[in-house]
Amino acid sequence: MVLFRRLLGDVLRGARMQRGMTLRELSAEARVSLGYISEIERGQKEASSELLASLCQAMDLPLSDVLRDVADAVALEEIAIGIVGSATIAAGRPSGDVVASAA
Repeated sequence: MVLFRRLLGDVLRGARMQRGMTLRELSAEARVSLGYISEIERGQKEASSELLASLCQAMDLPLSDVLRDVADAVALEEIAIGIVGSATIAAGRPSGDVVASAA
């Protein structure tokens, strides 16, 4: 769980910085305390789904993009520590846009 929190924080920080937003600006836009966002970005606190949605909305970023980036980072960590091979991860990921129907 610590790994996931750290990687989520890294992805959120990267997205915020890529958009040229300061912690203060994101805090004001998302209406979340600056300290709490900082702790999330450092991987010290867990973010609820509501909080993640608020942060993503404030950055005009789809939550699915954040989660996809975190999943990719987790996959790289798994490869780095030898949990799974890169071929296993590549085989489990769909390529392109895939829409599943519930028929």
